[in-house]
Amino acid sequence: MSEKMQLAQLNIARTKAAMDEPLMKEFVDNLDPINAIAESSQGFVWRLQDESGDATSIQAFDDPSIIVNMSVWESVEALKGFIFKTHHIRFLKRKSEWFDRLEQANYVLWWVPEGYRPDIEEGKQRLMHLREHGESAYAFSFKHKGDKALEENV
Repeated sequence: MSEKMQLAQLNIARTKAAMDEPLMKEFVDNLDPINAIAESSQGFVWRLQDESGDATSIQAFDDPSIIVNMSVWESVEALKGFIFKTHHIRFLKRKSEWFDRLEQANYVLWWVPEGYRPDIEEGKQRLMHLREHGESAYAFSFKHKGDKALEENV
């Protein structure tokens, strides 16, 4: 009997301005509504957040303009449903208004046991592994869903 696995994701972005500057206002004003959509989406399990309710003030990298988002989902399909089939897609299409383009991977996916909550350090490690070694069951993107045996358990 194999353990049920869930999908963890970490994504990062480099802001074009500080979060309290006018350029970022529309993005910041929509954090709570978008987070609420995520939390009510089918297949949502957990998301990283600080006392304010989001993760934008969590300093995970030396560069203070890099913000992080991390969450756990029941499946790849559940995460894709939130990203591409909710109001979130409107903001994703406008990301160049608020964020600089990163030359390397800006997100990573990996499988975790049901009930497990990854921390920022694990997410960063997975992202760096993807950047340095490419797609694998350890760290992957939507192009490669990881180990098929694990995927079938989700």
